[in-house]
Amino acid sequence: QVQLVESGGGLVQAGGSLRLSCAASGRISSVYTMGWFRQAPGKEREFAAAMWWNGDNTFYADSVKGRFTISRDNAKNTVYLQMNSLKPDDTAVYYCAADRTILGNSRSAYDYDYWGQGTQVTVSS
Repeated sequence: QVQLVESGGGLVQAGGSLRLSCAASGRISSVYTMGWFRQAPGKEREFAAAMWWNGDNTFYADSVKGRFTISRDNAKNTVYLQMNSLKPDDTAVYYCAADRTILGNSRSAYDYDYWGQGTQVTVSS
């Protein structure tokens, strides 16, 4: 099993920045890809960004590309999502997720095996 704990959410004005953190523990060696998803009220959970634990591959949703950056600190077993130029449309609960698929490039929530509890991000206009 892998446990994921997000932190760093909050309220920010449009144009501002936030950095989310996801601390992983447990059988981390079984995880290949770490991702961030988000879910706004009344909407489906959608992909935001993901990366391989070894750092060789990162990929983003078009809606966040150029504004969000995913990174990791292997020594801390932590993945980050730096969010800049935030917009009201970015308001959502943000979830960290882990996928065991080797060379996984999935943007589908159904393919991820482990999930955190989520952290709320609210962007005011």
